[in-house]
Amino acid sequence: MSVVFPFRDEGPVEHDGALPEACDLVVIGGGVVGVSTALYAARAGLSVVLLEKGRVAAEQSSRNWGWIRVQGRDMAEIPIALEAQRLWSELDADCGGKLGVRTVGVSYLARSEKEMQGFAGWLDEAKPLGVSSELLDAAATKALLGAEDSPWVGALHTPTDMKGEPWVAVPELARLAVASGAVIRERCAVRGLDMQGGEVAGVITETGRIRCSRAVLAGGAWSSLFLRRHGVKIPQLSVRSTAMATERLPQSVNTAAVDDKLAFRPRADGGYTLAPAAFSELFIGPDAFRALRTYLPLAVSGEFDVHLKTMAPAGYQDAWGTPRRWSDDEETPFERMRILSPQPNAAKVAECRARFGQHFPQMGEAPLQASWAGMIDVLPDVVPVVDLCEALPGLTVVTGMCGHGFGIGPAFGRIAVALAQGTDPGHDLSRFRLSRFSDGSKLVTGPNL
Repeated sequence: MSVVFPFRDEGPVEHDGALPEACDLVVIGGGVVGVSTALYAARAGLSVVLLEKGRVAAEQSSRNWGWIRVQGRDMAEIPIALEAQRLWSELDADCGGKLGVRTVGVSYLARSEKEMQGFAGWLDEAKPLGVSSELLDAAATKALLGAEDSPWVGALHTPTDMKGEPWVAVPELARLAVASGAVIRERCAVRGLDMQGGEVAGVITETGRIRCSRAVLAGGAWSSLFLRRHGVKIPQLSVRSTAMATERLPQSVNTAAVDDKLAFRPRADGGYTLAPAAFSELFIGPDAFRALRTYLPLAVSGEFDVHLKTMAPAGYQDAWGTPRRWSDDEETPFERMRILSPQPNAAKVAECRARFGQHFPQMGEAPLQASWAGMIDVLPDVVPVVDLCEALPGLTVVTGMCGHGFGIGPAFGRIAVALAQGTDPGHDLSRFRLSRFSDGSKLVTGPNL
């Protein structure tokens, strides 16, 4: 099958499953979390329908760095990320090795002893949870990367961390879900929930109603807009993140790494995925204004390289003209913007290529194969929401992955199925509860590593 990346809303869809009148579970959103949810629900014997407004994996789930990491995560995420790595390996085997999963290790590179102290603090807390991470000195870091003239004084390195190929892997998982019994329908937006007697009784799609008593919202950057229509407010915003792929290069660096300016990893096609580290851009809109106070502690910390843009383009989820309310028989913002596909920051693309060449001159110039951007759904404490929605009984919300979603996605998909069924998810999810934004709890920001 010929694939054009980033995905576009054109031509016939791959998944056009017939929609039943009723099913056990509806999954809203066809990114890595939603697809994983549909897969594990089908394997659990549930009749499950996944509905995607555009194309499977067309937004951030195919546009991320492709890291499957435990390193640097919030302590509450580590056990789940470890499970996810096991699941990725199993799923890659199920898919005949097509997901591009490979253990390459991940390194966080330090330019100063202060950064190394921060890495050491994380490692002290994470080590009892079973991570394989270790601190490397300058000599070991240079030996690992083959960067003799590097500015790095050391690194936090996790040799068991992995990578996948997102734009290939998530569509393959969708095919696996269909083979397991799930129904997937692309270009079919969910307009809202059918609430009867105060509980979920179905979903209203642009083509009609499906009866169900359970639904999982895995809508990424669109989740808060969907919830707001039903009176549930979460301080979720979305930031633009730029990335790019080089053409084939000599494979002299076989690990994934990041410092304060540049992230890189080897790709299955012989090139490298590059990105401008923590750099992101926030388009100012109504939700950004509403959530300003909640995000202030994060903003003033100076730990995140976020740049403000004057306003979101028309049709974006937080654009000034995007409706916040609509009826079940009206066209929704989800139908008007089938695929949220922002333009990459051209200056950052050029800067990343130059930096990569400076660090690894032995590879020569890094010719550009493609550049792209995606919208990362974020929350003010930099950890997701994974919880039952008390205000909408029958709905499970899995959103706000904060750039962590690809690697941990299969585990959160399995967990979403457990929550929807009312069974033990196997992990302490209190850190990810939805109520933390409304119960007066003090928000504790996750690690900026």
